Amino acid sequence: MANNRTITAANAIIYLQVAGLFDVAQRIQGFSADDITDTDQVEPSEFSMGVDGRLSAGYAPVAVPQNITLQADSLSNDFFETWWAVEQQQREKFVASGTIILSATNRKYDLTRGFLRGYVAVPSLKRTIQPRRYSLTWERVTPAPN
Repeated sequence: MANNRTITAANAIIYLQVAGLFDVAQRIQGFSADDITDTDQVEPSEFSMGVDGRLSAGYAPVAVPQNITLQADSLSNDFFETWWAVEQQQREKFVASGTIILSATNRKYDLTRGFLRGYVAVPSLKRTIQPRRYSLTWERVTPAPN
């Protein structure tokens, strides 16, 4: 069986949908050159060491933090600006869902029940306008073959 997988990130695709705001999934585009997306390590376990030295452990569900970084001229910045602005106006959180498709590794990841957690209101201005990072938190991320 041949291994046709590569480590190419250039063909990654991210779709996000926000119920009641963007009811049709939007393709996120215009990623930063050095940083498309990342998720933080999660620790779905609880540990407790008894006084007798015996370690006990149990499963505990955890949220999955994700960051998406876009170039300053990405049209997808409008998606996040709209999401944030409507939440500010309505003083309410909107629930998102999404999919990440990685053709290079033949994987996809379904993103379930997410929320906008972090938002950069104005991009950094240096020699050029800098990329913007958006943070989301997902209830569940489920891997599957693509």
